[in-house]
Amino acid sequence: MKSVRNGILAGIMGLASVCVMAQQKTPATTESPVVAGKRIYEQQCLTCHQVDGSGVPHLNPPLIKTSFVLGPKEKLVSILLNGLSGVEVEGDYYANPMPSFEFLTDQEIADVLTYIRSDFTNNADAVPAALVKSQRAAKK
Repeated sequence: MKSVRNGILAGIMGLASVCVMAQQKTPATTESPVVAGKRIYEQQCLTCHQVDGSGVPHLNPPLIKTSFVLGPKEKLVSILLNGLSGVEVEGDYYANPMPSFEFLTDQEIADVLTYIRSDFTNNADAVPAALVKSQRAAKK
């Protein structure tokens, strides 16, 4: 009888620990900013700027080695937060308006810009989410 009671008690304790473990949050797998940025680029930017970042002549500017991409981070952040229309890039005019992407989180904007600045043969440093956050706050 004692062994049955111990078995039942052990079963209850095991079930209780499973319930407690189920209630604990499992830590989310963290992607690097470049990997997360690539995913966001593929979802939000690829249609206009193309798989290789080459853009579409006279419609959507390229993201390859341009002053917009390699220049001040603040300018890029502003473009994503505010959108852009009718722009000259490296002597060529691009007419397709770019909508605002302010619906993305600060981290998502930082990640996609970090990806753009580090891919497509670009080699520029990362964009911190804190910069996006401060520019978003200043916009209000």
